[in-house]
Amino acid sequence: MAGHSHWAGIKHKKGKADKQRSKIFSKLSKEITVAAKLGDKDPAMNPRLRSAIQAARSANMPKDNIERAISRTSPNDAAPSCRCCWCC
Repeated sequence: MAGHSHWAGIKHKKGKADKQRSKIFSKLSKEITVAAKLGDKDPAMNPRLRSAIQAARSANMPKDNIERAISRTSPNDAAPSCRCCWCC
């Protein structure tokens, strides 16, 4: 009986749920990034960022993803800025 395994049903349900979670998490991540760019990175001083973080936490977004979205606004200090000049 092809297609009637227990794992196939779980796989399809999980795939659908993961796709929905991914879509929600990406929207929340973009909102957090925009809020952090427009104001302070401290949620206590930035009400838009605070509300975006609260929305992310209510959607069960992992703390690591929230911190990554906030840190995405700052330039990478660890990566050296390379100004390449190609001269003949």
